[in-house]
Amino acid sequence: MRSLRMLGNVAQATNGVACEGIGNHLESGAGEFDFGKSDFTITLRFQIPYQTAYPSGDLISQYDAALHRGFHLSVVSATGVTSCSPNHRHLQLGIDDDRWSQWGDMGRPGDSIMTFCLANLDGDLFAGTCEPGKNQTGKVYRFSDTKHWIDLAAPVACNAITAMAVHEGKLFVGTGKYRLAGSSLPESENLELGGEVLRYEGNQQWKSCGRLPGTEAIASLVVYRDHLYASSLYKPAGFFRYEGEDRWTALPLPSMANDDTTPSTDQRVEAMAVHAGNLFASSYDGGNVFQWDDSQWQHAGKIEPNTQTYSFTTLEDRLLVGTWPSGRVYQKGQDHSWIDLGRLGEELEVMGMMVHNGTLVAGSLPSGEVYRYRADQRWEKLATLDSTPDVRYRRVWTMAEWDGQLVASTLPSGKVFAAAAGTSVQAAHAIDDRWHHVAAVRRGSDLELWMDGRFVARKHQPDLSTYDLSSQAILKIGSGRHGTLQGNIGQVQIFSRALSPEQLEGHTNLGR
Repeated sequence: MRSLRMLGNVAQATNGVACEGIGNHLESGAGEFDFGKSDFTITLRFQIPYQTAYPSGDLISQYDAALHRGFHLSVVSATGVTSCSPNHRHLQLGIDDDRWSQWGDMGRPGDSIMTFCLANLDGDLFAGTCEPGKNQTGKVYRFSDTKHWIDLAAPVACNAITAMAVHEGKLFVGTGKYRLAGSSLPESENLELGGEVLRYEGNQQWKSCGRLPGTEAIASLVVYRDHLYASSLYKPAGFFRYEGEDRWTALPLPSMANDDTTPSTDQRVEAMAVHAGNLFASSYDGGNVFQWDDSQWQHAGKIEPNTQTYSFTTLEDRLLVGTWPSGRVYQKGQDHSWIDLGRLGEELEVMGMMVHNGTLVAGSLPSGEVYRYRADQRWEKLATLDSTPDVRYRRVWTMAEWDGQLVASTLPSGKVFAAAAGTSVQAAHAIDDRWHHVAAVRRGSDLELWMDGRFVARKHQPDLSTYDLSSQAILKIGSGRHGTLQGNIGQVQIFSRALSPEQLEGHTNLGR
C-alpha cells in the first residue's frame, strides 16, 4: 500500500499501481479528501486483462459504510446472483448520501410466474422467465425504450429459462423444466425437459450450443478464466465446461462423506461465483460451499444449521453466501469457517444478493422482501416486492444492475422492480482488455463518464447537487466496496471542479 500526495487543488498518485492481489492499492490519510457538495473530476488510466479471474473492483473510491455516503468509480462484474451472472465488466460511477429511491414497477414479462435470470448486455436488460402453462414455454425478453418487455423468440420447449451469462460479448441462456412444487405452487403442465444452452445472435436469432447430458434444468452459468461453465439444478448432479460449438465436457463433482463408514456422495453445484481468483459453488445438498481448483472441488466449509446455500456476492474482498433455512448471510473466514452477518428480519431464505453503489442488498423468502445491510449483523427492510395473497412462499429470486438501478425479480407475481441507492451512471458496453483513459465528472445535477476522450454516459438527477459527500473515510485507489481491482491503474488526478467538455474531449493523456 502506498500514499497519495497533494498538488494544490489537484491530488495525484505518485506513480501507478499494479493491483494484482488483495491489499495492493493506494490510500490517502483519513479525511484528507472532502468533496462535500462540490463538483469534481477524476481522471486515470487503467487496464484489466481478459485472463484475470475476477474482473471486478474499484478504480477509485471514498465511502463511509456506516453513513452510506461517498463515491465509487468501478468496473463491476456480478456472479452467483442465485442462477445468473448479470453484469460483466461494466464501468460505472456512483455517489450516495444515504438515499434510497422508491421501487418502480417494471411490469411482468409475458405470463411469467418468475423471472429466473437477468442480464445486462450492451446497455440492454434481458430477462429469462418461467411460464408454466400447458401450452406455454420459458422465454427471453428485452426491456425496451418504451418500457415494455419484447419477446425475443427463443426456441424453447420447456417451461423456463433458468440461467444467463455474458461470454465473449454474447448472451448465453440455460433452459429447464422448473419444478414449481419447490416453491409450494401447482406443478407445470408442460412436461418438456430442458438442459439446452442457447446463444443470442441478435435480431431474434438463436444458436443452439448443445445439451448438458442428463440435465433436466440448468442451475447456473458463469464465466471463469475466460471459459463458460454450467451446472445442473436437479439430481443427478452435473458440472460442465463449454468447449465451443455444441460441445460440453463433464467435470468432477464435489463430494462429501455422510459419516466415517459410508461412501461419499456427489453434491449438486448450484450458484457459481468468481471471487478472489477462484470459482466457488453453493449446494442444495447439506449447506456446503465448495471451491474449484481447475481439476477438482475442495470443501470450503459447511454452514450450520443450514441445509442449502443459495447465492453469493463479494463485499470488500470478502465472499458472502445466503442460506436456507436460517435466513442469514455468512462471510467467509479463515480455512473452513464462516462468520454470521445476521438474519434478514424473520425470513428463512436469502436469495439474490448484490453490492449496489456501495450498499449490500439481498432478497428473501417467504415474504418476498428486500433488505440492505447496515452493520454489526443488522439488516434494514427496504420493501416487500411481492404481496401475492394465499400462497406459502414469495421470493425475490435474482438481481442485476442496469441503467444506474438495482433490478429485482419476484415469484409468484412474475413482476420485475427497480430502485436505486443514491445516483449512478453506467457505460453501456463491457470494458475490453486494452488500456483506457477515463474521466468521471460530477457537474451540478449530472454525473458523467468519458472514455478515451469521448463522452459515453450521463445520469441527470435534479437533486444531485444537494448530495453531501463529506466524510472522514479513506480515499482508495484500486480498492473499495467492490473489491481490489485485478488490473493496472496509473496517472490518477483528482480535480476539485468539473472540467469542461472542451477540456475533456480528446484529452486521453491527462496527467502525462
